[in-house]
Amino acid sequence: MDLALFDLDHTLIPFDSGMAWTRFLATRGALPAVAPDDYLAACQAYVDGRLDIVALHRATVVPLAAFAPAAIDEWATAFEAEMEPRLPALMQALVGRHRNAGALCALVTATTRFIAEPFARLFDIPYVIATESARDADGRLTGEIVGLPCFREHKRSRVEAWLAGCSLGLQAFDRSWFYTDSFNDLALLEAVSDPVAVRPDARLRAWAEAAGWAVVED
Repeated sequence: MDLALFDLDHTLIPFDSGMAWTRFLATRGALPAVAPDDYLAACQAYVDGRLDIVALHRATVVPLAAFAPAAIDEWATAFEAEMEPRLPALMQALVGRHRNAGALCALVTATTRFIAEPFARLFDIPYVIATESARDADGRLTGEIVGLPCFREHKRSRVEAWLAGCSLGLQAFDRSWFYTDSFNDLALLEAVSDPVAVRPDARLRAWAEAAGWAVVED
């Protein structure tokens, strides 16, 4: 059996899912009109090293803390429908080839689960390994993270924990793929038999070319 793992943002989709979600809610009046600008500022602060991944998650999710879980679920359904036309045919075909070949497929992303799951359904990927957002006793989002974010070296450890729960390990597969755009995912890329850089950032492109890894462009 084979394993196929897929990053989300700028890999399966050529955009940032968190920004897409924020704009979606802002156009519906659920978030202020300035929310996309605030999100972009938080992302820039992260890139500049002024926010870490936990603080970036908090900045993204805290504005949703006032909403009941049912409202989040309803918006997620509408968001999924709105995102469907934006899926690249190339990536849909890629996932389909792995799925049709019988590979075990999973979405592995730093994105919070409630944003990632609509995309997993659209790509027909059965498993989602994502950053888990904490909720209070009433099920409302708090902005905090449960456990470790699905990010950098934690992506590899989260994948290994998921496989261990299935009584599997990376060594159990004939071949294993991981598709991503980011150098941040190097730990998981080095753990699979077939690492693939998709529209890679500059650091990953240089690494992939030096290592002889496959590179996928649009």
